[in-house]
Amino acid sequence: MTTAPARRIRVLVIDDSAVVRTVLSRGLARDPSIEVVGAATDPYEARDMLVRLRPDVLTLDIEMPRMDGITFLEKMMAVMPTPTIILSSLATRQSALAIRGLQCGAVDVVAKPRADVAAGLEAMMAELISHVKAASTARVSIKQRDTASVRPNAAPLQETTDQVLGLGASTGGVSALSRILPAFPAWSPGIVIVQHMPEGFTRDFALRLAPTCQMKISEARDGDRVLRGHILVAPGGDRHLEVHRYGGEYRVRIIKKPPVMGHCPSVDVLFASLADQVGPNASACLMTGMGDDGAAGLLRLRLAGGRTYAQDRETTAVWGMPAAAQALGAAEAMIPLGDIPAVLLRATRVPA
Repeated sequence: MTTAPARRIRVLVIDDSAVVRTVLSRGLARDPSIEVVGAATDPYEARDMLVRLRPDVLTLDIEMPRMDGITFLEKMMAVMPTPTIILSSLATRQSALAIRGLQCGAVDVVAKPRADVAAGLEAMMAELISHVKAASTARVSIKQRDTASVRPNAAPLQETTDQVLGLGASTGGVSALSRILPAFPAWSPGIVIVQHMPEGFTRDFALRLAPTCQMKISEARDGDRVLRGHILVAPGGDRHLEVHRYGGEYRVRIIKKPPVMGHCPSVDVLFASLADQVGPNASACLMTGMGDDGAAGLLRLRLAGGRTYAQDRETTAVWGMPAAAQALGAAEAMIPLGDIPAVLLRATRVPA
């Protein structure tokens, strides 16, 4: 008895450069589980191919003639939501647009190589293949436009907090964090976040979220204090973020170490530091993402007396990291995305 071959992941490449379309198509096709079903030169051609070919995943350039990639993404997500990976350079304009694309529903971003293009291209293709496979399992839905923005109703408090909240996310995390962070009131305990993202993108992520949040949000710098009313985002790149106690206050350390679980910064490193340095005064939630980064650290925090949660399957874009936490017994409860702020605030006895 023979079994039918596994269905390959159908990918549509969208880029105005013929060279890039060729490189991406050939590189993706090297993986036997991926089939490149088309390559579009601009969003208008992509629109027609999307309807005709019904791909599982798109790769999307940002700056293209006739219509930019973000405008196309917004229009597509409103009528035919499809898992999308953005390809972006580290230029300021490109990285800011990439963050906007992630907030609009793209599941991930892959940075184009800056130097040593030959070596960088191989690394980029390996990363892109991994993200395409994760994106093929992602849940995407019609993106509703926000009808109103959240405005701060109180100034963040400039005081040391004896409670620390930790959040960890990967694929699909930018959109998820963009939904829940504005719901934390200005007097919330300090929040420290690891979101898997290339170097140069986390600063723009924080800047873009700042006008919507009641708490103050910024990319973390070595030595920053964890303060009530403040959100610190771990910088992407080759460094990890840890929380350390110094007397009666907590500060973050940005430390250069090898990747953990294939990631730098790593959620496991953040959560392990919360377990060791904050213990029962820490609460954390592991959110959407592929792989299992953060699960072991969350279990370590739970054993240290901290409150631990993970995002539930129904609301995750990629059921990987939360699934690993559930399998380890690291999370005391699986909670929907929209409930995360209230649950974490209740855990720290702060009014929601």
